Amino acid sequence: MTPAIKLAEQRGVVFTVKSYEHDPKCNSYGLEAAEKLNINAAQIFKTLVVKLDTGKLAVGIVPVTGSLNLKNIAKALGAKKAVMAPAAEVQRSTGYVLGGVSPLGQKKPLPTVLDSSAESFHEIHVSAGKRGLEIAMAPTDLLALTAGQLATIDQG
Repeated sequence: MTPAIKLAEQRGVVFTVKSYEHDPKCNSYGLEAAEKLNINAAQIFKTLVVKLDTGKLAVGIVPVTGSLNLKNIAKALGAKKAVMAPAAEVQRSTGYVLGGVSPLGQKKPLPTVLDSSAESFHEIHVSAGKRGLEIAMAPTDLLALTAGQLATIDQG
């Protein structure tokens, strides 16, 4: 059981966990999950960690079919600029390996922004904390668990 699943259980939110055999040769974890779990790719969201010009890390959660708009996430978090955080910092801060970073149960909870497209679904999927493991829940529950906010941060 991952810290992400433990947090969801402790907080009593309704969720499901789905797993699949991850192919190490696959580069797009989210699209692989959509295919192997037979889920609409627009409902699977990737967790990306950025570094703001303030020096702080933050999380952006966008559909796997899109890409993170760095200007928009910076603006949503009151910063001027954001860049993708270095892998070593991401792993050290979250406690997760790349490809399995969950917005839930991080070692140091980070400010979180969920793309507003999530509102159009009753349930979305995010990493449950390891490659090949997804956790599904209502976007409102994800926001509550992460103390996150909604904003338009998808490039598309």
